[in-house]
Amino acid sequence: MPKHIISGLRYLAAVNLTKQGHTQKEVANRLGINRSTVSHYLNGRNLSIRSIEVAKVITELCPRDFLLLTYALLQDTNKTRTIIKACQRRKFKASVKSSCIGCGICIDSCLMKAIKLDELKAEIDSEWCCGCLICVEMCPTNSIEIEEVED
Repeated sequence: MPKHIISGLRYLAAVNLTKQGHTQKEVANRLGINRSTVSHYLNGRNLSIRSIEVAKVITELCPRDFLLLTYALLQDTNKTRTIIKACQRRKFKASVKSSCIGCGICIDSCLMKAIKLDELKAEIDSEWCCGCLICVEMCPTNSIEIEEVED
């Protein structure tokens, strides 16, 4: 069953990435699948409707659950990032207060790799932040704020 769920998530990501203007070759590379599989996905072949339905439900989970479940299924950070970025419709704005001590705990906890350290202060790329709040929970100084924003 996990492979079917992964196929459903890859299908949704392939469709969304194609809508964003990516070629089938780019989509295949980003998802770690071959181009013929992408072609089959885009033409509605080799995939059960139930797999797609389950994948859609997963994408509607809270950001943390969507991220953690996707990562648990794929066991690959880059592919997880690609699927989350392609399928998540919600947008978030992240900021770091001056109370940040640059400990790096948030960097290590971010599966989306949206955080980097710059001059001993965390910086969060809101473009990659999925709103899971894991970094907020891990921050020892409560320096991270994440809020959902309207498109």
